[in-house]
Amino acid sequence: MTIKPMTAKEVTKKVINKDELFILDVRNEGDFKDWKIEGENFNYYNIPYFELLDGVEGIMDKIPADKEILVVCAKEGSSMMVADMLAEKGLNVSYLEGGMKAWSEHLEPIKVGDLKDGGELFQFVRIGKGCLSYMVVSNGEAAIIDSTRMADVYVNFAESKGLKVTHVFDTHLHADHISGGRIIAEKTGATYWLPPKDATDVVFEYEPLEDGNDVTIGNTTINIHALYSPGHTIGSTSFVIDESYLLSGDILFIDSIGRPDLAGKAEDWVADLRESLYKRYRALSEELIVLPAHFMIIDELNEDGTVAEKLGTLFAKNHGLNIEDENEFRKMVTENLPPQPNAYQEIRETNMGKINPDTEKQREMEIGPNRCAVR
Repeated sequence: MTIKPMTAKEVTKKVINKDELFILDVRNEGDFKDWKIEGENFNYYNIPYFELLDGVEGIMDKIPADKEILVVCAKEGSSMMVADMLAEKGLNVSYLEGGMKAWSEHLEPIKVGDLKDGGELFQFVRIGKGCLSYMVVSNGEAAIIDSTRMADVYVNFAESKGLKVTHVFDTHLHADHISGGRIIAEKTGATYWLPPKDATDVVFEYEPLEDGNDVTIGNTTINIHALYSPGHTIGSTSFVIDESYLLSGDILFIDSIGRPDLAGKAEDWVADLRESLYKRYRALSEELIVLPAHFMIIDELNEDGTVAEKLGTLFAKNHGLNIEDENEFRKMVTENLPPQPNAYQEIRETNMGKINPDTEKQREMEIGPNRCAVR
């Protein structure tokens, strides 16, 4: 049988549709345990490919004959070899095109909703990394918020819809992924905005994004209200768009809250984090739809693949918003932290413009799961 590639986009559709898939992951055990393709109805078997160099006979009892099988490795080559051996055994098998490298970089644009004056709001789901970015569209113009380094995806999407990108924002200085904000601004002539309190060490020009900024997209006047909400970083800024959507950056997620330690300031910033979540956000309408900059687990995806929930629902269900005792809150966000993101210090320096690693190095820096939340 001929083996066929399965693209990251096709796997993403299976995640969203909750399809069944059996994944044979031939990376090392440590890499698999740290980070894998997740799906509600996915099953897995992990064995390093070098244990299969003499053939797949020893694992045939682990591989279902009646399911679609996807072989996954880091970059593609090893999975093609293993998939070929399984196909010779008569199994329905594919390999992940581009490997986990491609999975890490895939962006799936999904429409979140319509805006009041005829505009639209899109969420770009980076399914393999947990990053979420946004495009606000109105009357031929577009604003992009919290973009990833895959700048061409946003530029090409805008061009396909006949849009001019006029503004690019980062809600904060990111530490888990490399921002595409400056590159998009350079390619399109857009204005690049960054919170000045996060930009004290940046080496490039930017427009200061501060509390109360209103930026209009298109002639139909969709106001993007910037809301200063420190805690994840000292400059973290949220957006209320069209009086309907709260883009919370890395302050508030669907099932968790932002960690305050990625600049080594956990003890200093925990009070800011509590103030933002328990006072500033409490003053907002509970009808606002929260759109975070990350998701933690695949269960946070809605039926249509978006990551979104009403603020009132999060106040009711998100544990991080319901800790009355301040000391208990402090303890949770300073002691209950996952490992730091891979190469987070280098990522911060890249986003400051201090270093400029090549594409392959940037890929290497970002490899691994999202770790922006308090667990």
